[in-house]
Amino acid sequence: MARTPVTAAAVDVSRGGAAPAGASGAERISALAQRHGALVVLVAVVLVTSLSFDTFFTGYNLNRLAVNAAFLAIVALGMTFVIITGGIDLSVGSVFALGGVLAAWASQYGTLPALLVPVAAAGAIGLANGLLVARTRLAPFIVTLASMLGARGLMLAVSGEGNETYLVPQGSAFLELAQGGLFGIGYPVYLTLALFGLGGLLLRRTGFGQSVYAVGGNEDAAALMGVRVARTKLTVYLMSGLLAGFAGALNAAYLGSGVTILGFAMELDAIAAVVIGGTLLTGGLGYVSGSLVGVLLLKVIQNVINLIGSLSSSYQQVVSGLFLIAVVVAQTYLSRRRRIG
Repeated sequence: MARTPVTAAAVDVSRGGAAPAGASGAERISALAQRHGALVVLVAVVLVTSLSFDTFFTGYNLNRLAVNAAFLAIVALGMTFVIITGGIDLSVGSVFALGGVLAAWASQYGTLPALLVPVAAAGAIGLANGLLVARTRLAPFIVTLASMLGARGLMLAVSGEGNETYLVPQGSAFLELAQGGLFGIGYPVYLTLALFGLGGLLLRRTGFGQSVYAVGGNEDAAALMGVRVARTKLTVYLMSGLLAGFAGALNAAYLGSGVTILGFAMELDAIAAVVIGGTLLTGGLGYVSGSLVGVLLLKVIQNVINLIGSLSSSYQQVVSGLFLIAVVVAQTYLSRRRRIG
C-alpha cells in the first residue's frame, strides 16, 4: 500500500487541539480553556503567593524553584510525547534514579562518560519499552511497570543495594553543568528551556509530530493513511528514556552525588504535570508548553507549602491529587462540549 503523508487536514488531532475553522464561540472557548487553563491558574497562584509571602518573589527563591522544576520538566517532556500517542511510561522515575547513580559513578572518568553512560543505559531501557509496546503490542502499563522494577533493581545492584553513594569529584567540569549559571539563573533552566523549544518544534512543525498526534487520535486510521505507527511508538518511548536518564545525570551533577532514594513516584508527578497542562490521557491531544506550565504549577504549590511552614510536604501530594482530579473532570467536560458543538 502506498504511503501518503499525514496532513493537518487529514487528521484533525494534528492541529494540537485548536478549534477548527468555522467552530462556534463555545467550541473556541472550550479549546482555549483546555489549552491555557493551567496557565491562568499558575498566574493566579503566583500573584496571590507574591502578595502573601515577601520571600516568594525573590531572585534566590525563584531561581531555586526553577532549577528544582527543571529535572521534573525534562522527564515530563518525554512523557508528553508518550501520552499523546495514547501510551504511558511508568519507568521514568526508576530510570531517573538509575541515571543519577550511573552519572555519579562514571564522573570519576570524566564529564563525557558521566553524560554518556547514564543516557546510553536509559536509552536502552526506553528502546526496549518501545520495541515491546510497538512490535509485540503489549500494554504500555505492563511493559513500563516491568522496566520500572528492572531499572530500580539495576540501580540497587550498581549501588550495592543502595548502601553505596557515589560522589562526583570536586572540581569536576560535570558539576559546573548543573551548579553553574548565567545572570543568576542556573544552567539546568537554560537546558530545560532549550529542550522544550526543540520538543515544541518537533511536535508542532514536523511530520513526526503529526504522526504522534495521529497515532494517539486513532491508531487504525493513522495506519491506513500511511503513518508508521510502530516506528512512532518506538521513537517516543526511546525519547522518554533518554530524557529521564539525562535528567537523572543532571540532577547528580546538581547534588554532587548519585542519591539512590530519588525518583520514587516521579512518574506520577510527571503524568500529573502533563495532564494538568492539557494533554489528554486518552491520547491525540497535548501541548509541550502545557506540560511545562503543569510542572511549574506543581512546584509553585510545593514552594508555597514550604513557605507556610506549618504544613508538611505530604500536603503537596494531596493538593497535586486534587488538582489532577479537577483537571481530568474539566477535560472530560470540555471534550464533550466540543464534540456536541
